[in-house]
Amino acid sequence: MTLVVVSIVIASTLVVNYLKKEEVKRVDILVSALKFQQEVKTPSLEIQALLLQIYSSNTTIPLIILDKNDQIMVHKNIPQDIENDPEQIVVLAKKMAKSYPSIEIKVPDGNNQFVYYDNSGILNNLQYFPFLLGIFVLSYFLFSFWFLRTVKKTDEGYLWAGLAKETAHQIGTPLSSMIGWMEIMKLDNPESEGVHEIEKDIERLRTISERFSKIGSVPELNDKNFNETIQENYDYLKTRISRKINFTLHQPTYTIFVPHNKILMSWVIENLVKNAVDAMKGQGNLLMTVFERNKNIIVEVKDDGSGMTKQQARSAFKPGYSTKKRGWGLGLSLAKRVVQEYHNGDIKIVQTEVGKGTTFRITIKKTEEEKA
Repeated sequence: MTLVVVSIVIASTLVVNYLKKEEVKRVDILVSALKFQQEVKTPSLEIQALLLQIYSSNTTIPLIILDKNDQIMVHKNIPQDIENDPEQIVVLAKKMAKSYPSIEIKVPDGNNQFVYYDNSGILNNLQYFPFLLGIFVLSYFLFSFWFLRTVKKTDEGYLWAGLAKETAHQIGTPLSSMIGWMEIMKLDNPESEGVHEIEKDIERLRTISERFSKIGSVPELNDKNFNETIQENYDYLKTRISRKINFTLHQPTYTIFVPHNKILMSWVIENLVKNAVDAMKGQGNLLMTVFERNKNIIVEVKDDGSGMTKQQARSAFKPGYSTKKRGWGLGLSLAKRVVQEYHNGDIKIVQTEVGKGTTFRITIKKTEEEKA
């Protein structure tokens, strides 16, 4: 792309320089004619007609002729607003000399004349054309790159949405059978603790299925009680992770009202907790904290696991990226999409250090409802 832009600018510049030389040639021809007129005291009518034709053919190049005392002899193609202002015409002539040196015409009486000229208005405008063209072409390529990248992301979004919905459909079939067998087990021993725990897991599978089915569609943020969502996830996950992990939760005693989708927000919390558990290799301290700051609700998940390098932290939310040998690297990517696109919030890594752990932070705006 850079090579194309540079080539266009160079080609356009060569054209402008060629036109400059052509204008300089035209001025040289005109000056030669004026010198010839001074040398021939009584030119014939044919020569006078030729000289007049040469002078009249210049309809674009600004031209001013002064004598040695800066008295105006003739001017042509200068701005109309100074045509009747001798002082401004002289000022313009001196300004022209900065672009092209004046050409002296010797006169028999000693009152030599000086020809001042400059680029035509068209040529002055064309001088900026190569750069404007280069900027236009560069902008076009950048826009095309952005457009193609956006289309690619959209296609990827449709692909993941389709994959998620198909996964939800596939989970639904065995889940229905499990629910049926669960009812049969309850008939034999309805008070069994194992039956109740399996029932919780079946309900969790149903929640997971609903999560996948919602990918690609606009979720409804009908849930308000944020404490309840956090507490339910904490209670469920605490009994499913290693007992060697000290999992604790700190959140306000009053009710926090935040419009959210409980199913999707549970997915985010579960992903962060599972990442923390993996980072600690099933043993360590895991702290989840909920607090308010500047009209925002903040959820932090902190572990004392393996931590990440700066490069790993920068890539953590990219689709397909994973530090684990197994896994698709979609958990944090989907969590980011849920928080940013569906809840208009933010999720990021606020602290990480190799060998000391990582802290993830979710930030969501709270409502103006009173604390309960």
